[in-house]
Amino acid sequence: MNGGDRPARVMLVDDQVLVRTGLRMVIDTQPDLAVVGEAGDGLTAVQQARRLRPDLVLMDVRMPVLDGVEATRRVLAHPDAPKVVMLTTFDLDEHALAAIRAGASGFLLKDATPEELLAGMRTVHAGDAVLAASTTRRLLDHLAPPLDPAALLLVTALTEREREVLVAMARGCSNAEIAERLVVAPGTVKTHVGNVLAKLRVRDRVQAVVTAYEAGVVRPGDR
Repeated sequence: MNGGDRPARVMLVDDQVLVRTGLRMVIDTQPDLAVVGEAGDGLTAVQQARRLRPDLVLMDVRMPVLDGVEATRRVLAHPDAPKVVMLTTFDLDEHALAAIRAGASGFLLKDATPEELLAGMRTVHAGDAVLAASTTRRLLDHLAPPLDPAALLLVTALTEREREVLVAMARGCSNAEIAERLVVAPGTVKTHVGNVLAKLRVRDRVQAVVTAYEAGVVRPGDR
């Protein structure tokens, strides 16, 4: 947990009160998580995030006043910003990809099980991204963008092994799975992942995978 034994501080952002209530009931039963605030629209979310300084924000994509994509961009523009996980009803939602580009650390479906929700939150809070879910891969496959010259240039800085690691990340592999696939130690994979993020100038695995798609390193349907 962040800050020793302190529970991770969570803010809920959704325009549906019942959704927020359900999320709060699930989260507040966990000793390592605590809901510290709620917001019903994106603008209020930005203001509350600045005031409450949560560790993690669960952000709905579609909301009144200010949508989740722009709210995410504004929340993450401030120093010591929380990590943001998008919540969406649709697993093929173009707004979710836009949110990832804005800096979100992944997204979860609203019909996820409580176990999936909690696992995803803990993964993001620990510094990783919600990437392995098949819904994330389907989203990227469905919305693979045209080649981006800037992404192509960034990818050229990768070594051959770092490129292999990036491809494995894009296929949803964990560090342990990448280590097994490449027959190297998990610590070596962790180092490679760090180098990949630095060279691609991204903050987490999800954004690295978006860059991989933009550069054509992986294509829709690749596994």
